[in-house]
Amino acid sequence: MSVRAGKVMALAGVDLANKSKEDLQSSFKTMLNNGMHGLCFSPYEEGQSAGDQISEAQIRRRMEIIKPYTKWIRTFSCTDGNEIIPKIAHEYGIKTLVGAWLGDDPEINTREIAGLIQLAKEGFVDIAAVGNEVMYRGDLTEDELLNFMYQVKKEIPEIPMGYVDAYYEFTERPKITEACDIILANCYPFWEGCPLEYSLLYMKEMFAQAKLAANGKKVIVTETGWPNKGTSFEGAHPSFDNAIKYFINAQKWSEEDQIEMFYFSSFDESWKVGAEGDVGAYWGLWNKDEDLKF
Repeated sequence: MSVRAGKVMALAGVDLANKSKEDLQSSFKTMLNNGMHGLCFSPYEEGQSAGDQISEAQIRRRMEIIKPYTKWIRTFSCTDGNEIIPKIAHEYGIKTLVGAWLGDDPEINTREIAGLIQLAKEGFVDIAAVGNEVMYRGDLTEDELLNFMYQVKKEIPEIPMGYVDAYYEFTERPKITEACDIILANCYPFWEGCPLEYSLLYMKEMFAQAKLAANGKKVIVTETGWPNKGTSFEGAHPSFDNAIKYFINAQKWSEEDQIEMFYFSSFDESWKVGAEGDVGAYWGLWNKDEDLKF
């Protein structure tokens, strides 16, 4: 058989090696304008950090910016103003993957779970995420997390429920995988030191591992992305060009293989340098001043 031009995508992604900066920017804007399945929503303005109260005005302003480009958003908390995000998203016709942030503070955990259940009962949750990388951080025991998951499933059985963590956790923790209706897997070639040119292949392998563990359940990529500035991590190098190339290849794969993916992230947030080093502030498609970076 002969190859039809334009119908084959290399396993490693689109060939962008010799593209100029202008060509990359043009390809990025075309891909962005085509729309994404999902985008992780960054609510915090400069000077704010997780736990600060956020306002409806700042949520609405940022939602206005991203709404032409995504069908879904993902949120990370149901308290401190974050509970407003799903309501505004639905107002704008955007579906929601709503997360309850769980950590090592029992009082906060109780508030988060109650907030998630309340939002779901009010009709603002399309997928419920009970916790984010709790096992990875070691904030709760497996049984403690499972208790929260089954509580949510009992209270809102009509809403698909899952837990978000690194893709490999679903292989290593079959009880959690079994409790999920949907597998919510974070896939970061960058954080495993993968060079940009092999990153799409690497992400496909991450996804395949999660899919194997899922045993027939749907797998959603809940986070993936590439920083444009900061310190390299082994073979993974942040740069303007690499961030664009990763975005283009990730979105192309999502579109062609019908992978439900939430890109990380919408806006740069400076507070993230504390947990992730200097790269933490540069994962957004828009900068901290809400200007498109690419």
